[in-house]
Amino acid sequence: MNYEQRQGAPDAGGHEFLIFNLGHEQYGIDILKVQEIRGYDAVTRIANAPSFIKGVTNLRGVIVPIADLRLKFELESAVYDDQTVVVVLNVAGRVVGIVVDGVSDVLTLTAEQIRPAPEFNSTLNTAFITGIGTVDDRMLILMDIEKLMTSEEMALMVGAAV
Repeated sequence: MNYEQRQGAPDAGGHEFLIFNLGHEQYGIDILKVQEIRGYDAVTRIANAPSFIKGVTNLRGVIVPIADLRLKFELESAVYDDQTVVVVLNVAGRVVGIVVDGVSDVLTLTAEQIRPAPEFNSTLNTAFITGIGTVDDRMLILMDIEKLMTSEEMALMVGAAV
């Protein structure tokens, strides 16, 4: 199954992605899932939550669960600085936040710039990777953020705000 079949064919102008950094890699998510981008603030920790669930925050009266993708993807330890941001998403009708190292830009990728996701013969769950975007000499890991956030191991995060 190619990218267009999974995501719906992009229009002639391409598909817009918010590009963010995690460690040394760049990731892209559908810009239409992004509600806002905020600086990282302290959160209220939830007891017994997985380590990648930072906790919850109050966003204009809405309790929003916050997940740190660097911890989720088991990258080197997260450093929170003035570049660290929370991308607030609208996923499956819920508002959730993801902590990322920084946001670089919004790019429009055409179908020709998107390659199929690599397949791994292991227990590595890559079902949320929809493809690899190529822009000049950059490679972008394109994610179905909704699939990641509603996956079984992340379901706790979506349920944390109930």
